[in-house]
Amino acid sequence: MMTLRAHTPAQALKSVLIVVGATLLLAACGGESTESLPNTSGNSGGIVYSGPAPATEDVSNFKRSVWDNLVTQDKCGSCHGADGQSPTFVNEQDINSAYSQAKKIVNLSDPSDSLMVTKVADGHNCWLSSNSACADILTTYITNWAGGGGSAKTVELRAPALKDPGATISLPAEPGLFATTVYPVLEQYCSECHSDGGQTPYIASADVNTAYHQARSRIDATVPADSRLVQRLRFDFHNCWDNDCVASANLMEMKILEMVKDLSATPVDPALVVSKAVELSADGLLANSGGRYEDNVIALYEFKAGEGQTAFDTSGIEPPLNLTLSGNVDWVGGWGIDLGPAGENSEGFMVPAGKAQGSTSASRKLHTQLTTSGEYSIEAWVAPGNITQEDARIVTYSGSATTRNVTLSQSLQRYEVLHRSTTSDENSAFATQDADMLLQATLQHVVVNYSPTTGRQIFVNGEFSGDLDPDEGGLLTEWDDSFALVLGNETDGNSPWQGAIRMVAIHNRALTPQQIQANFEVGVGQKFYLLFGVSHLIDLPQSFIVFEVSQFDSYAYRFTSPFFISLDDSVEPSNIPLRGMRLGINGKEATVGQAWANLDVVLDADLYQPGIGQPLSPLGTIIALEGGPGIDEFFLTFDQIGSNQFARTEPAPLPQPEPADLPASPEIGLKTFDEINASMARMTGVATTHPDVSATYNTVKQQLPTVENIQGFLSSHQMAVTQMAIQYCDALVSSSQLRSDMFPGFNFSAPADSAFEHGGKSLIINPLISRFVGTNLASQPSTTDIETELGQLIDNLKVCDAGCSADRTETVVKATCAAVLGSATTLVQ
Repeated sequence: MMTLRAHTPAQALKSVLIVVGATLLLAACGGESTESLPNTSGNSGGIVYSGPAPATEDVSNFKRSVWDNLVTQDKCGSCHGADGQSPTFVNEQDINSAYSQAKKIVNLSDPSDSLMVTKVADGHNCWLSSNSACADILTTYITNWAGGGGSAKTVELRAPALKDPGATISLPAEPGLFATTVYPVLEQYCSECHSDGGQTPYIASADVNTAYHQARSRIDATVPADSRLVQRLRFDFHNCWDNDCVASANLMEMKILEMVKDLSATPVDPALVVSKAVELSADGLLANSGGRYEDNVIALYEFKAGEGQTAFDTSGIEPPLNLTLSGNVDWVGGWGIDLGPAGENSEGFMVPAGKAQGSTSASRKLHTQLTTSGEYSIEAWVAPGNITQEDARIVTYSGSATTRNVTLSQSLQRYEVLHRSTTSDENSAFATQDADMLLQATLQHVVVNYSPTTGRQIFVNGEFSGDLDPDEGGLLTEWDDSFALVLGNETDGNSPWQGAIRMVAIHNRALTPQQIQANFEVGVGQKFYLLFGVSHLIDLPQSFIVFEVSQFDSYAYRFTSPFFISLDDSVEPSNIPLRGMRLGINGKEATVGQAWANLDVVLDADLYQPGIGQPLSPLGTIIALEGGPGIDEFFLTFDQIGSNQFARTEPAPLPQPEPADLPASPEIGLKTFDEINASMARMTGVATTHPDVSATYNTVKQQLPTVENIQGFLSSHQMAVTQMAIQYCDALVSSSQLRSDMFPGFNFSAPADSAFEHGGKSLIINPLISRFVGTNLASQPSTTDIETELGQLIDNLKVCDAGCSADRTETVVKATCAAVLGSATTLVQ
């Protein structure tokens, strides 16, 4: 797992990550023989190495993990080969020379800090459309060389540059200024790619509110030249208009200046007791450095790109299984994608439900890897949009809605796994139990495990669901290699899933419960450690209050687990009070989310551990994002820290407003679907379990009223009520026992034209009024009016133009019964 260590000043220049247990075997081979070595990765594009043999085992490791993957012309071979520019780390003539050159630009203790990685991350000849994807893949290659694929790592804290909180400019919440300055330029020059339904971000959307939301984090109001909108043109030469990137960048910068020129900066209240200030992107220490088990990952999606139409496979296993985003898909800040339903966009065009799909050719590596191993783990961090979705595909490797190799889907509050093997039906779902309600509409870690010995297993948030696969373990030899990997839908687009996906990893081995728990505890998304300097407040060198911080989504940051530490291991605090800690953002205290406002602790040696620190609180909080991770500046304020105090005056509570006069409420209500069913059963004596009644009820239940508000009653409700009344009355009259109990003395065998004469009407009407309507109620219809209406109904129904059938009398009684049972006299309460 990931742990923390603090630097002493002498350690500050050392690497921030230490790969635990990474052993480099340096066994000399001897000699200068030349031999043809096979391509061990299958990715050298036909290049066969025939130079001197690797001098050590570490050179062989370098060749397998790095050289084989980068020697091709489409990556680094075109520039850094034997006759190319220095460093020649993919020298195709001498692997030992390539190795010595590579050692100069890698950091095996901290692969992500290698010059090879940081250079590409800054835009140097990335072979993909995303610099971050290239950097991640290079990090994987170097990590594999170092032998640290699944090793736990240690994050060592480093002091950030110390600066005071400055006066900052915040962009307005509404798009008014944007609409008249920056937006027209974006709309004119960027709408071909970045409008609705095109590439994200939708900075040129036809809806100016959408465009502003997407562009806001890319505008630096304090230093417009640092805005992402400007830098993409000035330094990345991204789709400049008129083939003049300098002029394009200058125009964009001028329009941003025009937008922000009248905005005033917010100075920090000088009375506040404040820490030093930090920014997430500039000062945060990346906390995603280790702890995950990924030795057998063959496809990995962390969604770091943040824009565009491609989710990159950064596993480093060739070929890359990149996914194309289509339909209603948006990027989530802090890594992730959000998949929405089909619908109409702001321009009035229909957009299909979102999905991310790989090609069948690239997906074939799943078939190759998994049929060989005979087992797998599908690991995902997901946030379902709701708990009402059914047959909604989250991750599927399939050919259609009915043909698949393996599928993870949602059905209400169940996770379901459909899977093809020699012992299981590909369309028979293995699922968690309804009663367990394991699937919730919140961020969850879900793992599907399969091996021939255990069968299918489902883990949610690190815990085994307890469900046992009814099928015996089998082989995967019947898998189809023509299928495609899809996230958020089926290949035919007819099984959409709504929600956010923050990470997906496919392993060619089943993870152990311990590995699953470890990966769950590491968490997901881009996380940082932010160190807020407080030495100037307590007179202890190298003192900081540290938070774990992440961009929670596109709208907020998450701060959690604060602790105090000095990076000088010789320093310990002694009886230092700390009260009322609050977060500040862009020159002011955040208006909401102040979880530590009531904090009251003492920093003391009894609670402090050198190199580890002193925990301050287990609480976390969410605060609103304003400019974005590259723009927002954070600081802390204190009611007291050491001898420094701020006399905080809580604002007087606002006076309570006068209660509003609500619209008059109806004095009567309406029975709901279950009450209607129970009432009809009680009044007629027919059981709710009667087959015909039960079938009708299950058919029309969703069409019956669900709330008691009389104003919500619809014509569709009345139709369903009528069907229920007819069915109950049919069952009543068709039963000789029930009808004799309800209508004693009435001759059902008599023909319709005579059965209702000489008091026959009363034998039907009086019991209906007595049993269905009631008497002596404070508010009820007039008995005389009911008798008149029912009498006229019977008179009309008993007449037949061509002679009445033998069961006409029963039919008239059924209709009269249904007229009363399905009326307001029984429905209203």
